[in-house]
Amino acid sequence: MTVSQILQSEMTAIAISEPGGPDVLKPETVPVPQPEAGEVLIKVAAAGVNRPDVVQRKGLYPAPPGASPLPGLEVSGTVVALGSGVEPEWMGRKICALTNGGGYAEYCVAPVGQCLPVPESLTMEEAAALPETLFTVWSNLFNRGFAREDETVLIHGGTSGIGTMAITLGKLFGLKVIVTCGTDQKCTAAKSIGADHAINYKTQDFVEEIKKITDGQGVELVLDMVAGDYVARNLKCLKEDGRHVTIAVQGGAKATLNMAQIMMRRLTLTGSTLRPQSAERKALLADEIYRYIWPDVEAGKVKPVMDEVFALKDAAKAHAHMEAGDHIGKIILKVE
Repeated sequence: MTVSQILQSEMTAIAISEPGGPDVLKPETVPVPQPEAGEVLIKVAAAGVNRPDVVQRKGLYPAPPGASPLPGLEVSGTVVALGSGVEPEWMGRKICALTNGGGYAEYCVAPVGQCLPVPESLTMEEAAALPETLFTVWSNLFNRGFAREDETVLIHGGTSGIGTMAITLGKLFGLKVIVTCGTDQKCTAAKSIGADHAINYKTQDFVEEIKKITDGQGVELVLDMVAGDYVARNLKCLKEDGRHVTIAVQGGAKATLNMAQIMMRRLTLTGSTLRPQSAERKALLADEIYRYIWPDVEAGKVKPVMDEVFALKDAAKAHAHMEAGDHIGKIILKVE
Protein backbone atom coordinates (compact mmCIF):
# COMPACT_ATOMS: atom_id res chain seq x y z
CA MET A 1 0.00 0.00 0.00
CA THR A 2 1.45 3.39 -0.93
CA VAL A 3 1.53 6.43 1.29
CA SER A 4 -0.68 8.33 -1.12
CA GLN A 5 -3.44 5.78 -0.60
CA ILE A 6 -3.67 6.29 3.14
CA LEU A 7 -2.14 9.65 4.02
CA GLN A 8 -1.84 13.25 2.95
CA SER A 9 0.57 13.71 0.05
CA GLU A 10 2.36 16.76 1.48
CA MET A 11 3.79 17.70 4.86
CA THR A 12 5.58 20.48 6.69
CA ALA A 13 9.30 20.00 7.15
CA ILE A 14 12.23 22.14 8.21
CA ALA A 15 14.64 22.60 5.33
CA ILE A 16 18.07 24.20 5.09
CA SER A 17 17.51 27.06 2.63
CA GLU A 18 21.26 27.64 2.25
CA PRO A 19 24.36 26.99 4.39
CA GLY A 20 24.50 29.38 7.31
CA GLY A 21 23.30 30.23 10.80
CA PRO A 22 20.14 29.05 12.55
CA ASP A 23 17.96 31.45 10.55
CA VAL A 24 18.47 29.38 7.37
CA LEU A 25 16.19 26.69 8.85
CA LYS A 26 12.84 27.34 7.16
CA PRO A 27 9.48 25.53 7.24
CA GLU A 28 8.60 24.22 3.78
CA THR A 29 5.84 22.13 2.26
CA VAL A 30 7.36 18.99 0.75
CA PRO A 31 6.10 15.58 -0.42
CA VAL A 32 5.58 12.89 2.22
CA PRO A 33 8.38 10.35 1.68
CA GLN A 34 7.60 6.84 0.46
CA PRO A 35 9.09 3.93 2.45
CA GLU A 36 11.32 1.75 0.32
CA ALA A 37 12.04 -1.95 0.86
CA GLY A 38 12.89 -2.62 4.50
CA GLU A 39 11.72 0.82 5.64
CA VAL A 40 8.80 2.16 7.66
CA LEU A 41 7.07 5.51 7.42
CA ILE A 42 6.77 7.24 10.78
CA LYS A 43 4.25 9.93 11.74
CA VAL A 44 6.70 11.93 13.79
CA ALA A 45 5.84 12.93 17.35
CA ALA A 46 9.22 14.43 18.24
CA ALA A 47 12.72 14.75 16.82
CA GLY A 48 16.07 15.10 18.52
CA VAL A 49 18.41 18.02 17.82
CA ASN A 50 22.04 16.95 17.54
CA ARG A 51 25.40 18.53 16.81
CA PRO A 52 25.61 16.86 13.38
CA ASP A 53 22.41 18.74 12.43
CA VAL A 54 24.21 22.00 13.21
CA VAL A 55 27.24 20.99 11.16
CA GLN A 56 24.99 19.96 8.27
CA ARG A 57 23.16 23.29 8.46
CA LYS A 58 26.49 25.07 8.08
CA GLY A 59 27.19 23.12 4.91
CA LEU A 60 30.02 21.07 6.43
CA TYR A 61 28.33 17.67 6.77
CA PRO A 62 26.32 16.82 3.65
CA ALA A 63 23.78 14.02 3.70
CA PRO A 64 25.18 10.73 2.36
CA PRO A 65 23.99 9.52 -1.07
CA GLY A 66 20.35 8.47 -1.03
CA ALA A 67 19.56 10.09 2.34
CA SER A 68 17.06 12.88 2.88
CA PRO A 69 18.64 16.36 2.66
CA LEU A 70 16.43 17.45 5.55
CA PRO A 71 18.10 17.56 8.99
CA GLY A 72 17.12 15.24 11.81
CA LEU A 73 18.81 11.96 12.75
CA GLU A 74 16.41 10.60 15.39
CA VAL A 75 12.66 10.61 15.90
CA SER A 76 9.84 9.08 17.84
CA GLY A 77 6.38 8.46 16.46
CA THR A 78 3.91 5.94 15.09
CA VAL A 79 4.47 3.62 12.13
CA VAL A 80 1.83 4.45 9.50
CA ALA A 81 3.09 2.69 6.34
CA LEU A 82 5.41 -0.17 5.50
CA GLY A 83 7.88 -0.75 2.72
CA SER A 84 8.09 -4.14 1.05
CA GLY A 85 9.52 -6.90 3.19
CA VAL A 86 8.52 -5.33 6.51
CA GLU A 87 6.41 -7.55 8.74
CA PRO A 88 2.82 -6.28 9.09
CA GLU A 89 3.11 -6.35 12.89
CA TRP A 90 5.06 -3.07 12.69
CA MET A 91 1.99 -1.13 11.54
CA GLY A 92 0.70 1.17 14.28
CA ARG A 93 3.64 0.62 16.65
CA LYS A 94 4.99 3.49 18.69
CA ILE A 95 8.72 3.51 18.02
CA CYS A 96 11.85 5.59 18.21
CA ALA A 97 14.31 5.38 15.35
CA LEU A 98 17.77 6.32 14.21
CA THR A 99 17.17 7.88 10.80
CA ASN A 100 19.44 8.67 7.86
CA GLY A 101 18.04 12.20 7.81
CA GLY A 102 14.67 13.88 7.47
CA GLY A 103 13.60 13.87 11.11
CA TYR A 104 12.63 17.56 11.23
CA ALA A 105 9.29 16.83 9.56
CA GLU A 106 5.75 15.59 10.10
CA TYR A 107 6.67 12.25 8.49
CA CYS A 108 9.98 10.46 8.18
CA VAL A 109 11.21 7.12 6.85
CA ALA A 110 13.68 4.86 8.64
CA PRO A 111 15.04 1.34 8.08
CA VAL A 112 13.03 -1.02 10.25
CA GLY A 113 16.25 -2.42 11.69
CA GLN A 114 16.98 0.97 13.25
CA CYS A 115 13.67 1.17 15.13
CA LEU A 116 13.06 0.38 18.79
CA PRO A 117 9.74 0.14 20.67
CA VAL A 118 8.75 2.99 22.97
CA PRO A 119 8.01 1.59 26.46
CA GLU A 120 5.50 3.02 28.92
CA SER A 121 8.38 4.41 30.96
CA LEU A 122 9.13 7.09 28.33
CA THR A 123 7.29 10.07 26.92
CA MET A 124 7.52 10.48 23.15
CA GLU A 125 9.83 13.45 23.67
CA GLU A 126 12.13 11.31 25.82
CA ALA A 127 12.00 8.51 23.29
CA ALA A 128 13.12 10.88 20.53
CA ALA A 129 16.14 11.82 22.65
CA LEU A 130 17.50 8.27 22.82
CA PRO A 131 18.57 6.81 19.46
CA GLU A 132 21.45 9.06 18.39
CA THR A 133 23.05 9.11 21.84
CA LEU A 134 22.49 5.42 22.59
CA PHE A 135 23.83 4.22 19.24
CA THR A 136 26.83 6.56 19.48
CA VAL A 137 27.77 5.80 23.07
CA TRP A 138 27.20 2.06 22.82
CA SER A 139 29.18 1.69 19.59
CA ASN A 140 32.09 3.87 20.71
CA LEU A 141 32.41 3.44 24.46
CA PHE A 142 31.78 -0.30 24.47
CA ASN A 143 32.22 -1.72 20.95
CA ARG A 144 35.23 0.34 19.88
CA GLY A 145 36.53 1.37 23.31
CA PHE A 146 36.05 -2.05 24.95
CA ALA A 147 35.01 -0.44 28.25
CA ARG A 148 34.88 -2.98 31.05
CA GLU A 149 33.57 -3.00 34.60
CA ASP A 150 35.79 -1.21 37.15
CA GLU A 151 37.68 0.73 34.49
CA THR A 152 37.95 4.53 34.56
CA VAL A 153 36.85 6.62 31.58
CA LEU A 154 37.35 10.31 30.82
CA ILE A 155 34.43 11.83 28.91
CA HIS A 156 34.64 15.30 27.41
CA GLY A 157 31.47 17.37 27.05
CA GLY A 158 29.95 15.81 30.13
CA THR A 159 26.60 17.64 29.99
CA SER A 160 25.97 17.30 26.25
CA GLY A 161 23.43 14.77 25.03
CA ILE A 162 26.24 12.32 24.30
CA GLY A 163 28.02 13.12 27.57
CA THR A 164 24.97 12.64 29.78
CA MET A 165 24.17 9.31 28.11
CA ALA A 166 27.81 8.22 28.44
CA ILE A 167 27.62 8.94 32.17
CA THR A 168 24.37 6.97 32.45
CA LEU A 169 25.65 3.92 30.56
CA GLY A 170 29.06 4.10 32.18
CA LYS A 171 27.55 3.84 35.64
CA LEU A 172 25.06 1.19 34.47
CA PHE A 173 27.98 -1.04 33.46
CA GLY A 174 30.20 -0.36 36.46
CA LEU A 175 32.68 2.23 35.16
CA LYS A 176 34.26 5.04 37.12
CA VAL A 177 33.34 8.17 35.17
CA ILE A 178 35.27 11.43 35.02
CA VAL A 179 33.93 14.25 32.84
CA THR A 180 34.96 17.72 31.75
CA CYS A 181 32.49 20.62 31.62
CA GLY A 182 32.73 24.34 30.91
CA THR A 183 31.15 25.73 34.09
CA ASP A 184 30.88 24.85 37.76
CA GLN A 185 27.11 24.60 37.31
CA LYS A 186 27.57 21.98 34.60
CA CYS A 187 30.07 20.12 36.77
CA THR A 188 27.48 19.97 39.54
CA ALA A 189 24.86 18.77 37.06
CA ALA A 190 27.17 16.07 35.71
CA LYS A 191 27.79 14.74 39.21
CA SER A 192 24.06 14.73 39.92
CA ILE A 193 23.60 12.55 36.82
CA GLY A 194 26.17 10.10 38.14
CA ALA A 195 29.67 11.25 37.22
CA ASP A 196 32.21 10.38 39.92
CA HIS A 197 34.29 13.49 39.18
CA ALA A 198 33.71 16.61 37.06
CA ILE A 199 36.51 18.94 35.96
CA ASN A 200 35.91 22.55 34.88
CA TYR A 201 38.25 22.67 31.88
CA LYS A 202 38.13 26.49 31.82
CA THR A 203 39.56 26.88 35.32
CA GLN A 204 41.49 23.60 35.74
CA ASP A 205 44.06 21.69 33.70
CA PHE A 206 42.25 18.41 33.09
CA VAL A 207 45.54 16.54 32.54
CA GLU A 208 46.77 17.51 36.00
CA GLU A 209 43.38 16.85 37.56
CA ILE A 210 43.30 13.34 36.07
CA LYS A 211 46.69 12.66 37.64
CA LYS A 212 45.36 13.78 41.04
CA ILE A 213 42.11 11.83 40.78
CA THR A 214 43.83 8.61 39.65
CA ASP A 215 46.91 8.94 41.91
CA GLY A 216 49.05 9.31 38.82
CA GLN A 217 47.77 6.11 37.21
CA GLY A 218 45.65 7.64 34.47
CA VAL A 219 42.48 6.30 32.87
CA GLU A 220 41.91 3.25 30.68
CA LEU A 221 39.73 5.06 28.17
CA VAL A 222 39.01 8.54 26.78
CA LEU A 223 35.81 9.35 24.87
CA ASP A 224 36.61 12.54 22.99
CA MET A 225 34.41 14.84 20.93
CA VAL A 226 36.92 17.71 20.75
CA ALA A 227 39.95 16.31 18.86
CA GLY A 228 42.47 18.97 17.69
CA ASP A 229 45.02 19.81 20.34
CA TYR A 230 43.02 17.87 22.92
CA VAL A 231 44.27 14.57 21.52
CA ALA A 232 47.87 14.94 22.68
CA ARG A 233 46.61 16.05 26.11
CA ASN A 234 44.18 13.13 26.25
CA LEU A 235 46.98 10.68 25.59
CA LYS A 236 48.81 12.04 28.64
CA CYS A 237 45.74 11.01 30.68
CA LEU A 238 45.86 7.39 29.53
CA LYS A 239 47.40 4.44 31.31
CA GLU A 240 49.65 2.15 29.34
CA ASP A 241 47.53 0.07 26.93
CA GLY A 242 44.88 2.81 27.10
CA ARG A 243 42.28 3.46 24.41
CA HIS A 244 41.33 6.79 22.84
CA VAL A 245 38.02 7.01 20.93
CA THR A 246 37.20 10.09 18.84
CA ILE A 247 33.54 10.76 18.03
CA ALA A 248 33.64 14.40 16.86
CA VAL A 249 36.15 17.06 15.87
CA GLN A 250 34.74 20.22 17.41
CA GLY A 251 38.27 21.44 18.22
CA GLY A 252 39.71 20.65 14.79
CA ALA A 253 40.23 17.61 12.60
CA LYS A 254 44.04 17.52 12.81
CA ALA A 255 46.33 16.64 15.72
CA THR A 256 50.10 16.44 16.17
CA LEU A 257 51.15 13.27 17.99
CA ASN A 258 54.33 11.62 19.20
CA MET A 259 54.01 8.23 17.55
CA ALA A 260 57.01 6.86 19.46
CA GLN A 261 55.12 7.45 22.72
CA ILE A 262 52.04 5.72 21.31
CA MET A 263 54.19 2.73 20.37
CA MET A 264 56.07 2.54 23.68
CA ARG A 265 52.91 2.89 25.77
CA ARG A 266 50.89 0.59 23.47
CA LEU A 267 48.03 3.07 23.09
CA THR A 268 45.09 2.48 20.78
CA LEU A 269 43.54 5.35 18.82
CA THR A 270 40.22 4.77 17.09
CA GLY A 271 36.98 6.56 16.34
CA SER A 272 33.83 6.54 14.28
CA THR A 273 30.97 8.60 12.97
CA LEU A 274 27.52 7.07 12.91
CA ARG A 275 25.64 8.41 9.89
CA PRO A 276 27.77 6.91 7.05
CA GLN A 277 27.65 3.38 8.48
CA SER A 278 25.63 0.76 6.66
CA ALA A 279 22.05 -0.14 7.51
CA GLU A 280 23.28 -3.63 8.38
CA ARG A 281 25.78 -2.26 10.89
CA LYS A 282 23.20 0.05 12.47
CA ALA A 283 20.72 -2.81 12.71
CA LEU A 284 23.31 -4.85 14.60
CA LEU A 285 23.80 -1.95 17.01
CA ALA A 286 20.04 -1.65 17.48
CA ASP A 287 19.84 -5.37 18.26
CA GLU A 288 22.61 -5.09 20.87
CA ILE A 289 20.98 -2.04 22.44
CA TYR A 290 17.64 -3.86 22.58
CA ARG A 291 19.22 -6.89 24.27
CA TYR A 292 21.62 -5.20 26.68
CA ILE A 293 20.12 -1.79 27.46
CA TRP A 294 16.41 -1.80 26.59
CA PRO A 295 15.38 -3.86 29.66
CA ASP A 296 16.76 -1.01 31.80
CA VAL A 297 14.99 1.56 29.60
CA GLU A 298 11.72 -0.33 30.08
CA ALA A 299 12.36 -0.46 33.83
CA GLY A 300 12.91 3.30 33.93
CA LYS A 301 16.59 2.95 34.93
CA VAL A 302 17.88 4.52 31.71
CA LYS A 303 16.37 7.83 30.62
CA PRO A 304 17.75 10.73 28.63
CA VAL A 305 18.58 13.95 30.45
CA MET A 306 16.19 16.49 28.94
CA ASP A 307 17.01 20.16 28.44
CA GLU A 308 14.28 21.95 26.46
CA VAL A 309 11.49 21.10 24.01
CA PHE A 310 10.79 23.44 21.08
CA ALA A 311 7.98 23.38 18.52
CA LEU A 312 9.01 22.13 15.07
CA LYS A 313 8.52 25.60 13.61
CA ASP A 314 11.05 26.92 16.14
CA ALA A 315 13.91 24.72 14.91
CA ALA A 316 16.04 27.83 14.38
CA LYS A 317 15.61 28.76 18.05
CA ALA A 318 16.55 25.20 19.05
CA HIS A 319 19.77 25.41 17.02
CA ALA A 320 20.62 28.80 18.48
CA HIS A 321 20.08 27.35 21.95
CA MET A 322 22.42 24.45 21.18
CA GLU A 323 25.13 26.72 19.80
CA ALA A 324 24.91 29.00 22.85
CA GLY A 325 26.29 26.03 24.78
CA ASP A 326 24.22 26.46 27.92
CA HIS A 327 22.10 23.33 27.55
CA ILE A 328 22.37 20.30 29.80
CA GLY A 329 21.17 17.14 28.07
CA LYS A 330 18.96 16.83 25.02
CA ILE A 331 17.15 19.47 22.96
CA ILE A 332 13.97 18.23 21.27
CA LEU A 333 11.57 19.41 18.57
CA LYS A 334 7.93 18.53 19.25
CA VAL A 335 6.07 17.79 16.03
CA GLU A 336 2.62 16.58 17.08
